[in-house]
Amino acid sequence: MKSLTLRAAAGVVASLAVSAALIPASPAGAAARPGSADKATAESLGRVAGVVLTDRTAAIVDGEVTGHATLPSAKKAHLSSATARSEKSVADSLHERKSKLRALGEAYSAGDTRVAVDRAVADGKKATVRVTETTQLTYKKIRGDEPGTTGFQAHHELSFAAGKDGAWELTGITALDEMPQINAPAPTAPKVKAAAAGAGDMPNAPEASLWLFPKRLPKDTSTGLDYKAMADYAEKYWKNYNPAYRSHPLGTGGDCTNFVSQALKAGGWKHAPGKAGDYTKWWYGSDTESDSWTGVNEWSWFAQNTKRVKPLKYAYQMEVGDVLQADFDRDGSKDHTMLVTYRDALGTPYLTYHSFDTYRRSLLSLQVMLPLTKWYAYRT
Repeated sequence: MKSLTLRAAAGVVASLAVSAALIPASPAGAAARPGSADKATAESLGRVAGVVLTDRTAAIVDGEVTGHATLPSAKKAHLSSATARSEKSVADSLHERKSKLRALGEAYSAGDTRVAVDRAVADGKKATVRVTETTQLTYKKIRGDEPGTTGFQAHHELSFAAGKDGAWELTGITALDEMPQINAPAPTAPKVKAAAAGAGDMPNAPEASLWLFPKRLPKDTSTGLDYKAMADYAEKYWKNYNPAYRSHPLGTGGDCTNFVSQALKAGGWKHAPGKAGDYTKWWYGSDTESDSWTGVNEWSWFAQNTKRVKPLKYAYQMEVGDVLQADFDRDGSKDHTMLVTYRDALGTPYLTYHSFDTYRRSLLSLQVMLPLTKWYAYRT
């Protein structure tokens, strides 16, 4: 047994040949019973996922990248020709993204990608495995006060088919998250939807400009709020959720606003009791919570109705403790909520958030990755 380490210098495309176990595709080697993969097969398929995802990380990083897949043999398990072409396109797009970020003053000097198998199913002809990727990137010190690292978790499903040589062949990899991470393939342009219906006379925040050099607006220190406590809370629980609160999976609306509400409360926001659907109320209870506690648009309406926030004209005016929201499909209905937990001297905010669990991702990387998204910035 040995650990896989990939070293990728700038401009070097990571290998598309996947070094992994030669995994038998026979029923005995692939499944303990119909529809389920045995432990050994699940672990081996997960190792293939680890190598592919580590390759992707290597394409966005200037320095050393370490993957934590263990190799039970030195034999090769190749990608299908279609998957090899697809991964080559992914690597090309990641190199282009790396160049764009470097031009804006952001780069990564090291990376670390780990993969855990969540579920695997297999029979004699096909197999699928769902995995959670946990990646940490080290910021290269270009300006000198960038944060140390950024981190994220992402979820993927990999498909395999039995090859002619009797081994599993990787035929595809699909992202299971709506919001792509920095080492993900370039997202397709969103389908612009018709404007979403509003909620009566609720206030609509103005779209924030992404102009890089607006005049700085320091936060009012007389509010009695503890913005550092907000950031500390978010950075403590970005990956390991606080068990004192209910969480909300993506299929039930996502946990992003619930998480930001928790952080705001940790920094001094007080409950505003009342009916759950009243957008002047905001609270969390033992068995339920207000709509504004968990809803993206509902939070925005509450925060503006009660003057707890002030919309900012420029997103790069955000400071620690401020909130950023995203409208991915540009239909006027906001889709995602994030909290600023770090800001460098040049004025770049770094966001921490749930649902697409992420620690200190720069606004620069978000705007490069999602150029068509509408952004809404709030001073808390």
